[in-house]
Amino acid sequence: MLPLSAAMKTRLFQQATGLMAKGQFAQAKAALTQLAQADPARPEIPFHLSRIAFEEGDRDACLAQLRKAVALAPGNLKLTQHAAERFRYFGCAEEALAAYDRLIAAGGQAVKARADKAHYLQLLGRFDEAEKIFRKLIRQHPNEAQLYRIFLATKKLSAGDPLLQAMERLWARKELKDGPRINLGYALGKALEETGQPQRAFACFARANALQREAAPFDNAAQDREFAAVQAAQAGLTPESAPSEPLSPRPVFVTGMPRSGTTLVERILAAHSDVSAGNELSLALKLAYGMFGAGEAMRPLADTAPEKLRAFAERYTTLARRDVPGDSPVITDKSILSYMILGLLHHALPEARFIVVQRDPRDIALSIHKNFFATGTHRYANDLADIAHAIKRFRRHVAHWKAALPGVIHEIRYEALVADPEPHSRALIAAAGLDWQDACLDFHKTSDAVKTLSVSQVRQPIYTGSAQAWKKYERELQPFIEAWGDEPWD
Repeated sequence: MLPLSAAMKTRLFQQATGLMAKGQFAQAKAALTQLAQADPARPEIPFHLSRIAFEEGDRDACLAQLRKAVALAPGNLKLTQHAAERFRYFGCAEEALAAYDRLIAAGGQAVKARADKAHYLQLLGRFDEAEKIFRKLIRQHPNEAQLYRIFLATKKLSAGDPLLQAMERLWARKELKDGPRINLGYALGKALEETGQPQRAFACFARANALQREAAPFDNAAQDREFAAVQAAQAGLTPESAPSEPLSPRPVFVTGMPRSGTTLVERILAAHSDVSAGNELSLALKLAYGMFGAGEAMRPLADTAPEKLRAFAERYTTLARRDVPGDSPVITDKSILSYMILGLLHHALPEARFIVVQRDPRDIALSIHKNFFATGTHRYANDLADIAHAIKRFRRHVAHWKAALPGVIHEIRYEALVADPEPHSRALIAAAGLDWQDACLDFHKTSDAVKTLSVSQVRQPIYTGSAQAWKKYERELQPFIEAWGDEPWD
């Protein structure tokens, strides 16, 4: 191959990045591959090849190109930040931690890098290491409210802990801005609840939720229309016409309202030797919206060409294999909103299994209301009446799919599972199409990273402590109870 001039390299690189912006990854890859041969020491080239491999679902190529880019430019902070996030995403723990260490050593945004590292250590179950970092960070930056919230997600404070007094002092500052007050409200509320002050705790949760509501208003009617349109678009999509050739890995979809126990159910399943945990993959609904129309714009799927439905299944499977390490024949996917497209999933992935987790709505409502969700996500969570509406809508959708797809959905009640784990775990494993293994009752002994608000609980044996937690907040939950009305709780 003739050597490329500097001008030609510039044009070729600009062409490649332009093609990437348009989603034309194959053409961009060809241009970058040509550039890589002509300019092998340029780190931007393997960096972009890594990004393309990610979009193509090629985990090994993504990591190989990323490692090449990092080796070429270990001091590039933007690249290092990307590497930390990608290694973390793929569960490459030591490489992610090493990238965080390079960011910390470089100074600049060292607070963020140290907090990100500590948070990742929490997800890995390395709580003592995370605590040392967080406590030092908070001593140095006592007004950074987000540090308290992230740290206390896995730490229970005692009444005399200096952090509790520090949060109280910060909470009392009238000049504290809304963003920090939101973070602090959830952290201080949790600490006050754990130290026996439930009413003061709920006041903090209420204030944080009210501020989030102001920052991200919610339109209940618009979301109702979206959900109804997506359900209607799946009408007439019969499983009999589904593709017969199975794809691998076979997914087990675990769905339910947030804070209903889906993480516990997934961990029981993932303790099986044939299963790997996908956590919230967030692939299926995003792909459905991208391929068939988003929300109210979704087209009738029964009129969709079979090859396009097959392409949906193949794309989901490719990306799921990219995101779930190993070669397990079965993976779990506990993306919360997968219940919206159960008809599509059952049609396109006929080997898939579906688990729906139910829990006392009052406990769900309390747990949603007192836990932080990134502002703009789960917007209904900031109002107790809206939470009631959201749970009712979820139940209606599940009832619809149970009627439309008889025998396809396995429902499990959180309270029954924690009260008598073995029989319900056995039924769960059978519903997933698996043979029983005793390890499924020892799920808390696994050491893989967890991407969930329940990060500390899933590393403990099954316990009943959170059942009927709503009772100590019955007065504060009255807006939820009134909005629920006469509908049965179970």
